[in-house]
Amino acid sequence: MPELAATSQGPADKETPYPSSWAHFLDELKRLDLLLHIEVLKQQTRQPANPLDQFRGLVISEEEIAGLLAGAADALIGENVIGSDDPQAGMLAESLSRLEFQIEQRRAASLEEGTYLSLPHLSQLFNLTRFEEQCLLICLAIELDRKYEKIYAYLQDDVTRKKPSVDLLFSLLCPTMKDKLAARLAFDPQAPLLKYRLLQMTDGLPDQQAPLLSRALKLDDRVVSFLMDLGQMDARLEHVARLASTEAGLELTAVHDGMRSRIGQLARSHFSETKPGSESLVFYFCGRYGSGKRSVTSAICRDLGLALVLGDVSKMLTAQSPFEEMIRLLGREAVLQSAALCLENFDCLLADGDKNRSLLKSLIEAASTFSRITVLLGSEPWKPQGLFKEGVFISLDFPIPDHNSRSRLWAGSLNGHYRIATDVDLDALAGKFKFTPGQIKDAVAAAHNLACWRSPDGAQVTMEDLYAACRAQSNLKLGELARKIEPKYAWDDIVLPSDQMEQLTEMCNQVKHRHTVFGEWGFDRKLSLGKGLNALFSGPPGTGKTMAAEVIANELRLDLYKIDLSQVVSKYIGETEKNLHRIFLEAQSSSAILFFDEADALFGKRSEVKDAHDRYANIEIGYLLQKMEEYEGITILATNLRQNMDEAFVRRMQFIVEFPFPDEEHRRRIWQVSFPCEAPLGSEVNFVVLAREIKLAGGNIKNIGLAAAFYAASDGGVIGRPHLLQAARREFQKLGRTWNETALSA
Repeated sequence: MPELAATSQGPADKETPYPSSWAHFLDELKRLDLLLHIEVLKQQTRQPANPLDQFRGLVISEEEIAGLLAGAADALIGENVIGSDDPQAGMLAESLSRLEFQIEQRRAASLEEGTYLSLPHLSQLFNLTRFEEQCLLICLAIELDRKYEKIYAYLQDDVTRKKPSVDLLFSLLCPTMKDKLAARLAFDPQAPLLKYRLLQMTDGLPDQQAPLLSRALKLDDRVVSFLMDLGQMDARLEHVARLASTEAGLELTAVHDGMRSRIGQLARSHFSETKPGSESLVFYFCGRYGSGKRSVTSAICRDLGLALVLGDVSKMLTAQSPFEEMIRLLGREAVLQSAALCLENFDCLLADGDKNRSLLKSLIEAASTFSRITVLLGSEPWKPQGLFKEGVFISLDFPIPDHNSRSRLWAGSLNGHYRIATDVDLDALAGKFKFTPGQIKDAVAAAHNLACWRSPDGAQVTMEDLYAACRAQSNLKLGELARKIEPKYAWDDIVLPSDQMEQLTEMCNQVKHRHTVFGEWGFDRKLSLGKGLNALFSGPPGTGKTMAAEVIANELRLDLYKIDLSQVVSKYIGETEKNLHRIFLEAQSSSAILFFDEADALFGKRSEVKDAHDRYANIEIGYLLQKMEEYEGITILATNLRQNMDEAFVRRMQFIVEFPFPDEEHRRRIWQVSFPCEAPLGSEVNFVVLAREIKLAGGNIKNIGLAAAFYAASDGGVIGRPHLLQAARREFQKLGRTWNETALSA
C-alpha cells in the first residue's frame, strides 16, 4: 500500500475564515488522511510483515489470529499500540493536533463573518455532534477521491469492502472502548444520521442479521449534493415535487392579505430556531381551485424569507417508492432547502377514509419531524381529530370573493393588459360567475386567445369572448352526470301566454340584479340559504319547458345542463347523494343552470315509510332539498304532472310556471316560428288552417314542420300542403291517434 504522507503545510492564520465549503473540505480531508495514516501504523504494529500480505482479506493465517488475540486486551482498554518512541507516530499526532485546532479556529471565524459552509450548516440543520459530522466526512471522502476506497479496503482487511464500516469509523474516531460504546448511539434508528436518511447502511446481509460493526455506510446522494453546494432536489422526488417560486402570482384580496399578515406574525413569534424536531406549525388551506391557497402560501414564504417545496400527494400515492418513504424524503428536502413544505391535493388521502389512515399518520409524523411550517392544500373541509398530538394545527377557509372583490379582480386582470371592447360589463361577469381569483385569471387569458383567433391584427376582448371563456371554466366533470345543451332558442322562438312570458323575464331579471339586492341592499346578510333561484316548469309534453330553459340560458349566457336521471339515481345506498353532491358542486363556480327534466320521477311525493327502502328514498329527497337551497345558481325542475310533486319542493320554488296546451292563436304563432325564413313555403300553406285543424302541442308541431321539409326536399324543393298532410299523418300515428284530414286537404 502506498504510504500516506502527512501534510507539511503549516497552519494558516487562525483568524482567517474559510472562503468556501471546498476550502473547508480540503482541510478536513487532510485531517482524515492523518487519521488514516495513524490507523495504518496501528495495524502494522499489531500485525508484523507476513509472506501472505499479498492475499490480505482473502487468507487468514495462524500468525494473524495470534496477533489479534494478543492485542485483544489492548483493544478493549483502548491503549495505543504504537510505540511511544516512534518518531513518525509523534509527528503525525502533532500534525493532527495542529490541524484540528486550525480547523476549529477557521470554522469559528467563518461563522462569525457569516460565510456559508455546507457541513456546519448541515450540522446545524440536523443538530449533529462533531462525531456525527466526522462520520459524514469519512463517507464523503470516497465520493470525492477513489483512493479512499483502496485505503478503506486495506484497513478493513477485505478488498471487496470499499465503503467504510461502523467498525472503521470507531477505530478512526474513538480512542477508547468507552468512546466506542457511547458512539453506538449515533447509529440508532432515531438518531439524526439514520432518522433523517443522511447515511444509508448497506451490507450483503439484512440489517437485522449483520452485527452493527460489520455494516457498511454510504452517504445519501442528496446529502452529497448538498455538501457540494449543488442546489438540485433529490432525484427520487423529481416526478412528485418541485422547488416552487415565491414570486408574486395572483393578486391577493383583502381577505388573503389578512391571512398572510396573521400567519406571518404567528410564525415569527412561534419560532426562534431552525432545526427539525421542534414544535411545528401546520396549516390546512381549504378552498376551490384558484381560490388563492398557493398564492398566500408563496406570499408567506416570501415574507419569512423561506423557499417553498411543493409536493403533490396524488402523485406520491402512485409513485414507485412507498408513500411513507416519499414523504420523509420530501420533509428532509424542506429542511435542506430551508423551505416551508406545501402539499397539494391533500384530499386524496381523505377519500378512502380508514384505508389511508396509516398514510395520513405518516404524513403528519413527517410534517412534525422535519418541516417547521407545513401547508396542506385541499378543497374539502377537514378536521384532524386528534392526529396532531404535537405542534400547532390551524384550518383556514378560502371562500369565493364577494361581488365587489370579483369586480376588482376582473378589472385588475383586464385593465392595462388587454384591449377591451366598450360592451364589457365587469359587474355582469362578477354577478353571474362566482369565480375564484385563479379562475378569473384563466378566463381572461382564454378570452384574449379567442379574440386573437377572431382578429389577429387588432384583437379586442369583447363581452362575448369573456362569456365564452367563463363558460369554458365550467368543470368538465359535470358532463359525466349531465348533458350540456347548447342553447339555440331566443325570445322570438318561444310562444307562450303573456303571463308565462313575464315570469320567464322576471327569472332572468332576478339573476341580472343579484348584486343590487344581495350586495348593495344587504339581503345577503339576512339569508344563509336560498340565495339561488329554483323554478318549477309544469305542463303537458311538448309545451315548451325545455325550450324555455334554453331561452333563459341564452339570455343570461350561462351553461345549461340537462340532468340524466338514469345516471344520478342509484340502487346502492349513498350513491345517489354522492352523485347529487358532485352535480351541484361542479356547477357552483359557473352558476350553470341545472335542468331536471321529468323531475317527478325523482322528486315525487315522499311516501309513507313501510320499509327500509322507503325510508332511504325519503332521505335522498331530503338531501336534494338541502342541495337546492345551498345552490346559488338556477335549478329548474320540469314535470308533466304537477300533482305528483312533493309540497316541500313546491314551497321552495321562487317560480312556478304553468305551460298550458296552446290554443288556436298560439298554435298559429308556433307554426309561424317553426319555419326558418330561408325555408321555401308554398303559397297554399295557410297557418290559420293548420292551427285550427291540427290540435297538437308545440313540440309536435315542430316535428311536423321538420318532417314536411324533408318530404319537400325529395319532391321538388317547395314545402306544400301534401307534405304537411303526410307529416301530420305520421305524427298522429306516433301518438296513437286519428284525425280528420279533410279540412286540411281542402
